[in-house]
Amino acid sequence: MQFMMFVVADPAAEPYVPEEDNIAGWVADVTASGARITGDRLRPPTHATTVRVRGGKVLTSDGPFAESKEWIAGFDLLDCASLDEAIAIASRHPMARFGSIELRPFWPIDVSEDPRPRATREAGG
Repeated sequence: MQFMMFVVADPAAEPYVPEEDNIAGWVADVTASGARITGDRLRPPTHATTVRVRGGKVLTSDGPFAESKEWIAGFDLLDCASLDEAIAIASRHPMARFGSIELRPFWPIDVSEDPRPRATREAGG
């Protein structure tokens, strides 16, 4: 199963402690396991552009559409055998303490896509 893992900045979380930020180790670990496909940080909401089409016209505005103290600070794309595996990976991310992590399973547009977990596909089962 593939999951989008949103890394969320949350001002209500534990205070950020730079010395306890093990993100480089987390990235190396999860990438080496084959579960992390890609990921990166995102610029703050002040750098966002919101795009809408109304009445056939493209409208853009600076910043996010919704006002929120929480914001998506980064993402990772995971390929896991199960939701439990994705939760275990997410729980080791430093932002699970200093923010929050949201996991969402992919909902493929292509209905012919193989929905079996990576381990099952690789095992030929």
